[in-house]
Amino acid sequence: MHIPVLTIDGPSGAGKGTVSRIVAKKLGWNYLDSGSIYRSLAIALQKTSVDLANVSEIVKVAQVMALEFECGDELIVKLNGEDITSRLGLESTGHIASRIAALPDVRRVLLQKQQDFRQAPGLVADGRDMGTVVFPDAENKVFLTASAAKRAERRYKQLIEKEIDANLIQITREIEERDRRDMERKAAPLAMAVDALYIDSSEMTIDAVVEDVLNLIR
Repeated sequence: MHIPVLTIDGPSGAGKGTVSRIVAKKLGWNYLDSGSIYRSLAIALQKTSVDLANVSEIVKVAQVMALEFECGDELIVKLNGEDITSRLGLESTGHIASRIAALPDVRRVLLQKQQDFRQAPGLVADGRDMGTVVFPDAENKVFLTASAAKRAERRYKQLIEKEIDANLIQITREIEERDRRDMERKAAPLAMAVDALYIDSSEMTIDAVVEDVLNLIR
C-alpha cells in the first residue's frame, strides 16, 4: 500500500513546525517533527550526563529512548513517558541537538524511528533532511526558509511572551552559527531537494504559507 508523504525542510525558526501541524490537521495525516526527535535525545543525554564526545554512549541512549508524539493544537512530546515539551524549545536543548545531529552514527539510529512514522492515510514530515535523506521518494516537498534576522526576531518574541529572559543579538548569532553548522556538516547537511517548492516566509503570514503548501498537494 502506497502512503503519501509531504516533506517540509528548512532552517530553524522558519515556521516549519507551525505550518506542518496545520497542514497535517487539515489533511488528516500523521505528523513527524524530526527536530523534536533530536531535541528529545538531547534532553535524554542531559538526564544521563553523557559526554557529548562519547559517540558510542550517545548511540546507546538513542537506541533505548521511547518517544510519543501527541499532536493536538500544540505538539506534546513524551520521553520515556515524561512530558518534556516545555524543555524542547530551550536554546541549550537546541544547541546540543544541533551538535549530535551532525554525528553519522546517531543519525543512522534515529533514521528508522523517523521512517516508522509513515503510516496511512499519509504523513507530513518536518525537518532538515526529510526530502533529501529520510523520505527522498516523497511526492510533495517544500523548502521553507526566512532571513536569519526575521527568524531571530520571531524566536525573541516567543521567549519574551513566555517570560523567558532573551537577548536578540545573541539569538541572531546562535541562529547564524546553527545555520552554518547545519549546512556544512558531512552527514545529511541542510539542503533543498532539487524537486522541492521554495518558500521564503520572511514577509508572509502563516496562513499564506499554509495555502501555498496545500496548493502544491492539490
